[in-house]
Amino acid sequence: MATGDFPDFLEQSADDVARRLLGCRFIRTIGQERMVVRIVETEAYDQEDPASHTFHGESERNRAMFGPAGHAYVYFTYGMHYCLNVTAGADGFGSGVLIRAAEPMEGLAWIEARRGMTGINCTNGPAKLCRALDVDKRLYGHDLCEPPLQLVGGQLAGGESVAQTERIGISKAVHRLRRFIIAGNPYVSKPPRRR
Repeated sequence: MATGDFPDFLEQSADDVARRLLGCRFIRTIGQERMVVRIVETEAYDQEDPASHTFHGESERNRAMFGPAGHAYVYFTYGMHYCLNVTAGADGFGSGVLIRAAEPMEGLAWIEARRGMTGINCTNGPAKLCRALDVDKRLYGHDLCEPPLQLVGGQLAGGESVAQTERIGISKAVHRLRRFIIAGNPYVSKPPRRR
């Protein structure tokens, strides 16, 4: 995959996609605003995982995750936050990757203005990232090949490596290592738990 192209690996397993999304970018356009963020933290989910929204089958809420790979699955949680997932795997198999954190690359002033703050806390968590990029249910099912939210390829920088850890904020399948981070990146939401 060449940097800047739409990723060609999204039909693989959620775990493979979650790992390979690290270093890829989202481009968000809103009018004249253009924000680019680089993915630094992901979590994999699929219909065989008790922690997944798809574990109990297809529903109105999760139908995007059962559709083709490369679309946005946006959900509302805790009555106040949106979270963004990239659908993954084969069409008809409910799976996707939660985007937990990203590093701003362009449009930092827009991101900081939208968040009302500066620094790492603008995008170092899934709900924070959605607020920073103005992602909500309007983008549910959106084809990530297209504006106003595009996913483009990327890669790890020299010296970067991937760490695999337990996921955060779940109560089922808690010990499965389905969280992937760019090790040492300051925008990762939380450091891996010490065993």
